[in-house]
Amino acid sequence: MQAHDTGVFDDSYFAPSFNIAPQTFQPVVRLDPETGDRELTVMRWGLVPFWSKEGTAAFNTINAKAETVATSPAYREPWKRRRCLIPADWFYEWKRIDEKTKQPYAISMRGDELFAFAGLWDMWKNKASGEELQTYTILTIDPNELLKTIHNRMPVIVERKDYERWMAPAEPSHLPVDLLRPYPAGEMKAWKVSRAVGNVRNNSPGLIASV
Repeated sequence: MQAHDTGVFDDSYFAPSFNIAPQTFQPVVRLDPETGDRELTVMRWGLVPFWSKEGTAAFNTINAKAETVATSPAYREPWKRRRCLIPADWFYEWKRIDEKTKQPYAISMRGDELFAFAGLWDMWKNKASGEELQTYTILTIDPNELLKTIHNRMPVIVERKDYERWMAPAEPSHLPVDLLRPYPAGEMKAWKVSRAVGNVRNNSPGLIASV
């Protein structure tokens, strides 16, 4: 896999982060549109469809429901030909305790290994200036048995053996619909963390400590 030289981003975009916020630029793995090689690049979290007039996206485009991705105006074209992987070590979900209280949890692989969310990307171009903006969204699905105790959705996680098939071009009848599924609960773990993760200005290793 090669790192893609955008001419804009430096190594700071690949530094560890413990509290990633929407609308920030993050590492993404995809197939180079020109060469077809796997590459690591940087995109902004929150998909802006190529047809957007203003180059803006609603906050809810940080996630896309797997059940409707093939028909949603914002996602149906990226679903066909612009699938990507978003590497991660863990993610956060919030469990509602009562009407006023939520408890955050960190979720990772049982062996703490790196994994990848299933994502879609798109490129918006400013017709006046020629400026290009590449953005992505993370697909979500019904939760597995572990996540079901915490939240009503979970991100789609792609198994390593399926990375190439997830990103590879395919005919409409052979799109990787079967990969839109909950990750096996037995291969994951979850633990309570500090409510400090609710403030995106907090970004330190202590955020993932068990409480």
